[in-house]
Amino acid sequence: MSQNIVIVGGVALGSKAACRFKRLEPRSKVTIVDQDRFVSYGGCGIPFYVSGDVSDVNDLRKTSFHMLRDEAFFRDCKDIEVLTRTRAERIDRENKQLHIIRPDGTADTLAYDQLVLGTGSRPRRLMIPGADLPMVHTSANLNDAQAIKELVTTGRVERAVIIGGGFIGLEMAEALADMWEVDTTVVEYFHQIMPGFVGPQFARMAQRQMEKHDVRFFLDEEVLAIEGTDGVEAVVTNKRRLEADLVIIAIGAAPNVDLAREAGLRIGPTGAIAVDEHMRTSDPVIYSGGDCAEIRNLITGQPGYYPLGSMANRQGRVIGTNLAGGSAVFKGAVGSFVIKTFEAALAGTGLSLERARKAGFDAVSIQVAQLDRAHFYPDKAMIHLELVVERKTRRILGIQGFGEEGDAVVGRINMVAALLEDRPTIDRLSNVELAYSPPFSSAMDVLNALANAAENMLDGHFQPIDADAFAEKWINGNGNVLILDCRARQDGDAYAKKYPDRWMNIPQDELRKRLGEIPPGKDLILLCNTGVRSYEAQLNLRDMGLTDPVSVQGGIVTLNKCGLDL
Repeated sequence: MSQNIVIVGGVALGSKAACRFKRLEPRSKVTIVDQDRFVSYGGCGIPFYVSGDVSDVNDLRKTSFHMLRDEAFFRDCKDIEVLTRTRAERIDRENKQLHIIRPDGTADTLAYDQLVLGTGSRPRRLMIPGADLPMVHTSANLNDAQAIKELVTTGRVERAVIIGGGFIGLEMAEALADMWEVDTTVVEYFHQIMPGFVGPQFARMAQRQMEKHDVRFFLDEEVLAIEGTDGVEAVVTNKRRLEADLVIIAIGAAPNVDLAREAGLRIGPTGAIAVDEHMRTSDPVIYSGGDCAEIRNLITGQPGYYPLGSMANRQGRVIGTNLAGGSAVFKGAVGSFVIKTFEAALAGTGLSLERARKAGFDAVSIQVAQLDRAHFYPDKAMIHLELVVERKTRRILGIQGFGEEGDAVVGRINMVAALLEDRPTIDRLSNVELAYSPPFSSAMDVLNALANAAENMLDGHFQPIDADAFAEKWINGNGNVLILDCRARQDGDAYAKKYPDRWMNIPQDELRKRLGEIPPGKDLILLCNTGVRSYEAQLNLRDMGLTDPVSVQGGIVTLNKCGLDL
């Protein structure tokens, strides 16, 4: 029997659910209601449209075979009615009606057998003076994107301040600084960019990468006001005044749940619409997904909020199947992400160390730095990874990565993301099988090496310190700190001469013969290029009776990447 399906919201989730359902029930009627003039576009491509990487805004609205996804496309190709510039006012659950306001201002109702809420999210606002000035924007939709793009292409922007150092803030900073050479500054309230998603060392790696391209950062600062009259003149923080022609507020998104809340649907602890694994709300004939719905975190088992286009598309397919009588399931998410930082990529999945501990796990982390291909292959690059592990069970809780070969970073993160649902332990990753050929990978992949390092640490064979702990000892040490450089003479001798009282160079293969040269009673820190030789040196010294030395994980490569230029 044919149905009458009404969908509120026509971007990722709504359009995907509609198309999936119509393929299964072609004789049923589907109506999409959206208050915007644009539907079914690639919202995650907005920064790349602003940057000029995507030249035409309509490219974000086209299919892979170059058809524009507008009202006519859905009507003629999909047999779906799309009502743009139409506002959903109220849900009458008892009579199964959606009350709407049409573009001409008239009120109307749409009857439904089943209803889908894909109302998305709205950008969080700053409640400060000047937040409503002209030239203050968000980047929530294509309208915002077009407005920002027009400003920069017409030469009206020389100095931009971006408030927020998360996903959108960093992507917009790159867009402005790269193509348009706008003097760009990012102000972040927390002590690092990407707070909660990556650890402080990886945040600094990404920040330094962007600073190389003249993006400035001010961290641990609160924006108090935006100054101006007919436009923006400056951003005032608790520490400084930054002149600006354009301000982009990018402090996150909040689920748009007004329609659902007023209809009496259950709102979950994240503030988003609560749904079950079939994407049903507390009303069995109303479904929801995408940026307005919460789903289960597959690692913690607790409700989570993931406003990601990839998530919305997959959930839309599940909803479309279930509208047609299916029993598809969306179990939850582990929270995978990647962000482009000019030539490099910062990516992760699962829990960072900070979030793992906040969730109640007794968690530790380990870092490695290794080439992404065989060391003898001429074209190769360094990749940095951090694994978060539950100490007692050895369960993998998350992983983050950074590197200048984005595909190499994302590939490793995606590999772990695929495993996390099954609660893998480090021995699973230690022996995971990956395709190997020198132009593409190493015989012992960096993922294998990462898990092995975690195993060595948990078994007590490896006593590491990270870049922050090294910096603390190096900068604030009491004079008793001694760096034992385990690299070859051509690499380590220059440092020993530069810091004669704090640095010794004994190559790892000479350590057993030259043990007597190490002065006793020192706070000994072992260091090499990436951490492999210093780990071997740690084992050698332990065998010779020295149990206190620590080894810098990731080596001098990681120290330099984090900004400690020795």
